Amino acid sequence: MDLSLIAAAHAGAAQEVANTAPKMDPLHHFQVVNYLNITPLGLDISISNSVLWMWIVVGVVIGLFHLALKNPTLVPGRLQSVAEAAYLFVDTMINEIIGHEGKKFFPIIFTLFFFVLFCNWTGLIPGSFTVTSQLIVTGTLALGIFGFCIFLGALHHGWHFLSFFVPHGLPPALLPLMVPIEIISFLARPVSLSVRLFANMTAGHTVLGVLFFFTATLEWFGAWLPFGFTVVFTGMEIFIGFIQAYIFTILTCVYINDSLHMH
Repeated sequence: MDLSLIAAAHAGAAQEVANTAPKMDPLHHFQVVNYLNITPLGLDISISNSVLWMWIVVGVVIGLFHLALKNPTLVPGRLQSVAEAAYLFVDTMINEIIGHEGKKFFPIIFTLFFFVLFCNWTGLIPGSFTVTSQLIVTGTLALGIFGFCIFLGALHHGWHFLSFFVPHGLPPALLPLMVPIEIISFLARPVSLSVRLFANMTAGHTVLGVLFFFTATLEWFGAWLPFGFTVVFTGMEIFIGFIQAYIFTILTCVYINDSLHMH
């Protein structure tokens, strides 16, 4: 029998098995999948896993705070204590950075913090979707904050807001050099704000995805090591998810403060 025919038959069989076997992709967690295609007048407003999980996050946050505060008591229970601590945490952040004027921005900053936080945390649930691992999501949030701060600065200071790009005490001779640098630095704010959150969530969840992949595919005697690292990295990701939400929110407070006080 011709050995080349035998080799070809084995290769064909192997290829058929590979094609029919389920494919395990450790990065499937970041793939956007449309559940319902909606494109009226060519505008894509389809319902995807990203949209679904944003709705879930909003529902979870509203549900938790409603449950914690629907029957408030003078001596708070555990859930009410957590809700009050969350309120004081954000309120303290605003007071320290913006000051008394920041009270009027409490609802948007409080909402932003918990939306980003729970988007980060729900992404750790197996089978879920990490909304903040999508640059389009973090970029949209950052651009919204950036536009709001520009509007706020123009509303409070008018044309004087342009002096924000002229450092105090700068000699006139250095204006042609420093003003473009200040403008570029200002325009880089939404980029750094969005990329920082996106990169941290993507990197951390990629590591977890790869570790889960090895845990699920290796034999039991080889899977214990990646499983142990998975437990450790999950704890780290919970902490990093909180830190990234905190950084995103505190930078938002800084930008609002700059718009109000021209610092």
